[in-house]
Amino acid sequence: MRNLYSLILFLGAVLLLPSCTSPVPEAKAPLFTGQDIDFSQALQTIAMGSCNRQDLPQTIWPVIASHRPDLWIWLGDNIYADTEDMDKMRAMYVQQKYDASYAAFRAQTPVVGIWDDHDYGVNDGGQEFAPKAASRDLMLDFLDVAPDAAVRQREGGYQSYTFGPEGRQVKLILLDGRYFRDELLANPDKSTRYLINETGDILGAAQWKWLEEELTDSKAQVHLIACGIQMLAEEQIFEKWANFPVARQRLLDLLAQVQPRNTVLLSGDRHISELAATDLQGQRLYELTSSGLTHAYEGAGEEPNQYRVGTLIKQKSFALLQLDWSGEEPVITVQIKATDNTTLLEQQLEQQPK
Repeated sequence: MRNLYSLILFLGAVLLLPSCTSPVPEAKAPLFTGQDIDFSQALQTIAMGSCNRQDLPQTIWPVIASHRPDLWIWLGDNIYADTEDMDKMRAMYVQQKYDASYAAFRAQTPVVGIWDDHDYGVNDGGQEFAPKAASRDLMLDFLDVAPDAAVRQREGGYQSYTFGPEGRQVKLILLDGRYFRDELLANPDKSTRYLINETGDILGAAQWKWLEEELTDSKAQVHLIACGIQMLAEEQIFEKWANFPVARQRLLDLLAQVQPRNTVLLSGDRHISELAATDLQGQRLYELTSSGLTHAYEGAGEEPNQYRVGTLIKQKSFALLQLDWSGEEPVITVQIKATDNTTLLEQQLEQQPK
């Protein structure tokens, strides 16, 4: 059951708003409002998405809410800030948090998430971004991460959560692909946006150590690993883990070594949505990219992706993971939904060996 104080605050904020995109005066809008998440509940419907401009109409939230998700996962670009002015960034977070539609949604749905570049503060930014520590704190306040949470006691925004009782557990790992990421190298000939950084890293030493510890001996039946940018895709010309091949291979090697059960990678960033898969040490590794809540790359061509399963989605959308716990092993079904609630893609994922 949600924190009653937070619910009253949310509803009060909704009543104060004259329109769906009007900011609330700061004096009436604390950024951290708190939420109670029942981590003992078995998740059955998980919703997620990315690329959300706070200054565009937030009409998608009632559509997502109609599925009554047990959890919402922000996959980055949760607002479009692109600023080093933390007062301006905070105001943008307030505008999003107190939007009438989103406020009503979060009043009934637990929310977690991670950032990408535009909410980090700079397009395609990495460790060089000067106010990253203050930006990190604003993100955590927006997500209602508790003041005593482990993530607030260290650098970066990476987090993990485990949901559900023993035997029906989902472990969510939220990777920070910004705070520690090495430099991206611009490509002079423009055939791709960036050159390959042959030795660069994405996560940094402390986050790599933490990730290995989170995965090793995990008892969860389902593992979700989220990061703002795509982890499997190689051909697309924009930002991706493949720009840092050593880091990408390290991630795949770690997953092959540990073999966490039923692993699905989650990403955003691209203004397109798609499902991808590859074989990894006898297991099927999936990646779900869900991107384009308020705007999408409708003019995108049929860009190649050797790992793609199904079609490329080039319209505004959100994603659902449906978990069926009725059998010995969970059955996971992916759906990508349009703003009118039509199903653009549906795929049952292969069950993984125990």
